[in-house]
Amino acid sequence: MADGLQGQLETRDHDRLLINSISDYAIYMIDPDGYVASWNPGAQRVKGYAASEIIGAHFSRFYSEEDLSAGEPARGLAIARSTGRFEKEGWRIRKDGSRFWANVVIDAIRNETGTLLGFAKITRDISEKRETQLALAKAREDLFQAQKLEAIGQLTGGIAHDFNNLLMAVLGSLQILQKRLPDDPQLTPLVTNAIRGAERGAALTQRLLAFSRRQELDVRAVDVEELIHGMLELVRRSLDANTVIDVACEPGLPRILTDANQFETALINLIVNARDAMPSGGTIRLSAATRQVPKPRGLLAAGTHVAISVSDTGEGMDEETRARATSPFFTTKGIGKGTGLGLSMVQGLTEQSGGQLLLESEKGVGTTVSMLLPAVVAEDAAHLLPKEEVTLVNDMPHLHRALTILAVDDDALVLMNTTLMLEDLGHTVIEAYNGEEALKVLEAGQVVDMVITDHSMPKMTGAELAHRIRATQPQLPIVLATGYAELPSGETIQLPRLPKPFSQQQLKASIVSALQAG
Repeated sequence: MADGLQGQLETRDHDRLLINSISDYAIYMIDPDGYVASWNPGAQRVKGYAASEIIGAHFSRFYSEEDLSAGEPARGLAIARSTGRFEKEGWRIRKDGSRFWANVVIDAIRNETGTLLGFAKITRDISEKRETQLALAKAREDLFQAQKLEAIGQLTGGIAHDFNNLLMAVLGSLQILQKRLPDDPQLTPLVTNAIRGAERGAALTQRLLAFSRRQELDVRAVDVEELIHGMLELVRRSLDANTVIDVACEPGLPRILTDANQFETALINLIVNARDAMPSGGTIRLSAATRQVPKPRGLLAAGTHVAISVSDTGEGMDEETRARATSPFFTTKGIGKGTGLGLSMVQGLTEQSGGQLLLESEKGVGTTVSMLLPAVVAEDAAHLLPKEEVTLVNDMPHLHRALTILAVDDDALVLMNTTLMLEDLGHTVIEAYNGEEALKVLEAGQVVDMVITDHSMPKMTGAELAHRIRATQPQLPIVLATGYAELPSGETIQLPRLPKPFSQQQLKASIVSALQAG
């Protein structure tokens, strides 16, 4: 008997030594009513209480107010009492009042006859593990969203390219028809309305291209304050009498790198959104200020940026709406009142310009949308207007001679439409449906004064065709027609660009521009 008792004592001593040596877990006993009966050093480290401070206190002291209101301590004991074990994760409170995320296990302890003696409770601080899991989940969600947006961007970019080709045929034919129709008060308005509808379709494709980051940008140094004040009169005419716009630009703002026309369109989009968020009127605040980015953040480079913000005091957004606000085709406006591409377009332009879109909103308080765009200093602006980026203007000088033009496009409708517009301008046109056909025309000795080629063609792109032509005829003017910014990164060929869909006036201007560049 003495040896058996000695063995039991040694076993208890070993158990006690083992429990007291564990510092990463709070291990303690509670009686059947939930009062703490023992306390190991790990419990003191995790929860902050010394044994003398906590033994005899109820274990519910460690629970949050939310869990106490929900009856969680009693529920945990009841489950452990009936099933033998309870396990759960949740917030627990330390002595200093701070919270930590805990994994909690409660085991019922019974004697040989099944009488409940109390509970063994083990608490482990898994805050770091939880933060890691949350970060991993967020990274996976961000990756999923990025992949989804990339897929949508690829789809919308392709759709916009095809729409541009269709609109080319529609707009060009309508414009020629408008020129040739007699002045009939019954027919002329119909043609005019059809042209306006096609132009609205072209504007929509530009929004699609902006979202998919495939629009052709004329990037240059833009004076933000000058542009804002230049558009104010137009903006004010779109506001009702109950809505005012307040402008605050920081003195001495540096210029930003972006496309001035697209930037102005983006600002108008934000102002219209702010107006629509205040149906009863209010104040729209348009501000611009410098902001320093100390280190790279996502697509945003370190350095000086300009934050252009549009704020309203309107309805604001709840968390769910805010999370979806920049998703393509998502809109809170009524049917026919919004495409859901406004913020997507603004975000596309901002990111394509090397910036970041920031969205702050609170339900019932209002919304602030900021475009954070990279600033440029004067000495760095010289490279922004390379020779290959020839600006098209509407008042080009008149071309006094007819040309022989090689027109290249894989879309029969577009090619027919381009030929129709060129011939209407008095030029002779030779058609080719791909790059190989175009090269065969030139290799056969056909003399042409200019080549106008689509870029996005199978087997040989327009840029590749231009390289092949320049190898043998370096002085031959070439115009590259493109629906979006699809030239490969690093492309250096010097070509005037003709954005699709183009009008006859733009086509004429591109011809003059190409001849001047040559």
